[in-house]
Amino acid sequence: MFLHIDIDSFFASAERAYDPSLIGIPMAVGSRSNLEIFNTERTHIRLMNENSGAFVAPVFYSDREKDFESYFVDRIHGERKVRGIITSASYEARACGVKTAMPIAQALKHCPQMVVIPSHYKRYHMLSRALHRFILKKIPKVEQYSIDEFFGDLDGWVRPEEAYGFAKTLQHEIMERYKLPVSIGISRAKWIAKLATESAKPYGIFQVNDIDAYIESIPIESFPGIGKGFQRRLKAHYIKTLGEVKRNRSLLYRWKKPGIQLYKRVTGTDKEGIDTRPPRKSIGISRTFDPIYDMQEVRRRMMIMARHIVYMVMAMEANPTIYYLRIGYEAGIRVKKSETHHRLFSESLYKKILDHIYTEIALQHKGVIKLSLSVSGFTSIHPRTLSLLEFDQDRRTHLLTGNLQQLRERFGLDIVKTGSEL
Repeated sequence: MFLHIDIDSFFASAERAYDPSLIGIPMAVGSRSNLEIFNTERTHIRLMNENSGAFVAPVFYSDREKDFESYFVDRIHGERKVRGIITSASYEARACGVKTAMPIAQALKHCPQMVVIPSHYKRYHMLSRALHRFILKKIPKVEQYSIDEFFGDLDGWVRPEEAYGFAKTLQHEIMERYKLPVSIGISRAKWIAKLATESAKPYGIFQVNDIDAYIESIPIESFPGIGKGFQRRLKAHYIKTLGEVKRNRSLLYRWKKPGIQLYKRVTGTDKEGIDTRPPRKSIGISRTFDPIYDMQEVRRRMMIMARHIVYMVMAMEANPTIYYLRIGYEAGIRVKKSETHHRLFSESLYKKILDHIYTEIALQHKGVIKLSLSVSGFTSIHPRTLSLLEFDQDRRTHLLTGNLQQLRERFGLDIVKTGSEL
């Protein structure tokens, strides 16, 4: 049997665990693009990368205290403007119409009495890590799926008929120890357990014994892994529920590997197990800001973001071969490009590739409002998998990047900057 453990409104619940006066009132956690990294002075930003999980992103943070006015409010020509979005809302706030990703200014119109707390990502990551360790003491095989989600495999540990009672005890112990409400889904199939958690919320437990009966009327949009692309394909064949997916096996199997995998997951026949160390497939960072028309300033910000990517790559001891840049302009205009280079990674190489991509795709005289950078295609650091022509030179620049990494780990990520960032 599998358990799927999901922390209810994690960021909001974490703030309540830290400050009990927030319990029982409409409250939310908000965030905005961290533009502090673009400051010319030192900001002592560090990286939190201790959590595992395919969907657990590393987070950059500083220990500078934040309050609502200093973090969310900008004053432009004397006008007070509230920035940022809701990242997690309590159920009291949701009852007023507040939703995740809603602009804070809009959310406060729905719920004027709501308390909005600036995000504390370091706090959330440390709490998630502590919870992961605690669950591992209770269940030998645990997969951290995201910062607030965990899978546990009870096979050979807890008898199927005892799974519900085990989950109930675990739920109680987590609340007692960490003051965090969790919902738990139970099923003999991993992804059905995750789906069951939605039936358990808030702060409940839901066990699926008859998978066919359970999935019959559930909309396809509710299943983890059915994105918009698959939704369109299914609806084109008038398939709107998971029960209808089950009755269209031949269609899904015609869609080859992705369709076969989806069909098996929906029907609980996938036999997928726990992945205790799921690999991270990419590393990325993005920032949104007011329109910038100066191409050199855009380039400067891009290079600062590149330094943050470099830090994460070196911390993971990874070697990417695919480099991606996406630029968002005003009026919904977007340009993007990726390049593949089978070379040993270094900061100088990455910034050179990034500069080349930017020169090729940048649009003049248009305001840039978003930059997104990512690297992927990780390979082992071995000359047989990388270009031999530049390997000796790349090895020297890679070693230099390693030395810079040691300085940044000791004194902060912005202790050393390149000229392109100034």
